[in-house]
Amino acid sequence: MRRKLFCEYGPLAYRISLFKEAKKKDLKDLKAHKKFAKGRSKENLPYIWKGDSKVLIRKLHGVDMELQRNKVVNLQICGKKIDGIVINPGEEFSFWNLVGTVSKRKGYLEGLMISNRKLLKGVGGGMCQMANMIHWLVLHTPLTVTEMHHHSDALFPDEKRRAPFGTGTSISYKALDYRFKNTTEYPIQIRIWLDEVYLYGEIRSTVELPDKYHLVEEDSHYAKDTDGLFYRNSKVYRIITDKASKTQKEKELILDNHSQVMYDYNLIPKEQIRGEY
Repeated sequence: MRRKLFCEYGPLAYRISLFKEAKKKDLKDLKAHKKFAKGRSKENLPYIWKGDSKVLIRKLHGVDMELQRNKVVNLQICGKKIDGIVINPGEEFSFWNLVGTVSKRKGYLEGLMISNRKLLKGVGGGMCQMANMIHWLVLHTPLTVTEMHHHSDALFPDEKRRAPFGTGTSISYKALDYRFKNTTEYPIQIRIWLDEVYLYGEIRSTVELPDKYHLVEEDSHYAKDTDGLFYRNSKVYRIITDKASKTQKEKELILDNHSQVMYDYNLIPKEQIRGEY
């Protein structure tokens, strides 16, 4: 029988564990002389490097819609902590250093969370959509990701998916952060806002971006592995094109997906299965 971890002995033990992990990370950052972005401006920097919008509420198989609606509230709260942040050259963006702790006292509601490969509900759930948005924007720029944590499993069917599979990121205060560093010569700014339908995001700067960044997913399919389980497989590439000449400068493999399918196998599109089923 597995011995229980300290964090599993009730809510208080869990909070103590979170506090301990947060302090360990803070100490590590201090020793590494991390320089995190803190300044913000509500005046837009003039050039948009990348902008996008994501649907707030999706009908996910087996998920209570109330958790989706609560997620919107959580995104509104954490978005205000991020909107307008300016990351100067050499500075690093840290999701949790900006957003801080999550609690009912701060207005956060129960939303959908992923823990130990299971779908759960918890206060602040759904905020990974904010980290996903920022990561998606960053992937379309020359900024350098310094910390991210991929979702290891295929938790939902691909219905109405717009972004290539696997380009999302997991976050959990404060052990699993999302971070990127401004390795360019120019300040950049993140703008975040919501309406009733969409989450909007932009990365802006003081100069125009000379290159265009585009993500493509190739060799996408499902296959049964030697363990008898189905996996979602694909490769995601980032293509960099010079805007002026329209010539491709680079095609970089950024993801090689091999993710266990955690939903009902009957929902897998038959035409996308390789091998016998």
